Amino acid sequence: MFKVNPYRPGAGLMPTYLAGRDEDIDNIEQMFIALTMNVPTQSVIFSGLRGVGKTVLINKLQKIAEDKDIFCKHIEVEERNDFISQIATCSQAFLRKVSAKEKFKNLIQKPLDAIKALVVSFDPNDNTFSLSLQERELYKSTNLTQSLTEVFTTIGETAYKSEIPICFFIDEIQYMKATELGSLIAALHRTNQLGYPVMIIGAGLPKIYKMLSDEKSYSERLFLYKEIGSLTGEQSRKAIEEPAKKFGISYTDEAITEIINITKGYPFFIQQLCQIVYKETNKNIIEIDDIKNIIEMFFNTLDTGFFKVRYERCSDGDKKFIFAMVKCDELPCTISNIAGQLKKKVKTISPTRAQLINKGIIYPVRHSELDFTVPEFSGFVQRSDEYKQWCKEK
Repeated sequence: MFKVNPYRPGAGLMPTYLAGRDEDIDNIEQMFIALTMNVPTQSVIFSGLRGVGKTVLINKLQKIAEDKDIFCKHIEVEERNDFISQIATCSQAFLRKVSAKEKFKNLIQKPLDAIKALVVSFDPNDNTFSLSLQERELYKSTNLTQSLTEVFTTIGETAYKSEIPICFFIDEIQYMKATELGSLIAALHRTNQLGYPVMIIGAGLPKIYKMLSDEKSYSERLFLYKEIGSLTGEQSRKAIEEPAKKFGISYTDEAITEIINITKGYPFFIQQLCQIVYKETNKNIIEIDDIKNIIEMFFNTLDTGFFKVRYERCSDGDKKFIFAMVKCDELPCTISNIAGQLKKKVKTISPTRAQLINKGIIYPVRHSELDFTVPEFSGFVQRSDEYKQWCKEK
């Protein structure tokens, strides 16, 4: 028999109750209010491990911004790096919105020309604009920063004059090319200097702080940085209890404590475990034994879905590097310790380190220290047959 389940584990799926993010939401809502008053404000970058709810949070913020009549577009950067085409498409969508009002149609041409130049120069496979060879040469540029800055400042000017502020929501920032990221920072910086109401709310893995500061030193002043982590005990309790309340289901204190201990307060893990126990239990009060009965099912679900999809992207060399990290026993671990486990020199494993960082599997914590971007990933590795075989052969 079908049973309505109030828990929603998934990539970016909005839970029926969003726990622990009230302060962040309230603060950024005030920033949105400033933006609607044509006051430029800091942009915001959220960082955190996989499964902490970064995408859920920026989706929630986008809904709030849209309710305040801010023009919003969501961009998810992918490893195939199609950021330029996405930002161009989003900018064109903004111009369509502005042109719907007759009195603002005269504001369109300058930003449209800037978008043409960006697309012609840096997305040559795009067929959005039907231009002659002579026209293409006219719009062609070799400087991405200059072209993107022209797009941002011209749509910013249009946003200011039409009183339609803009907020771009950019997810998975860590996959942006360095040149694109540097150009984006410079474009946003110049747009803010001119007083135009354009902001960015971004999200990505912990490595993005270093990426941003490496590209432009002033990025620290341009963005408000916020680290998103696991929930506190009280926040976790609400994430567990609130979704089930409307169905007359409750948890004993012992059951809640057990869930928090198992999930470490990570929002995705809470949603996944509670979804399973809710499905497997036909009682009004869920007790600690009900939790213990589904622990194996919970980890099997994570292993075959959440963890495995990332693990399978790794080459054999990547996996040995990961095994060595886990073998170090304590995370984060230094690259010298990893090299010691592999019986290799640091310089010979540095390319694998860079590759795993680019794939979003590991990230640098402090100088020469590394950790996994996925919470509890080391436990998954320890449970795998490949790791056990590698340990035997060492």
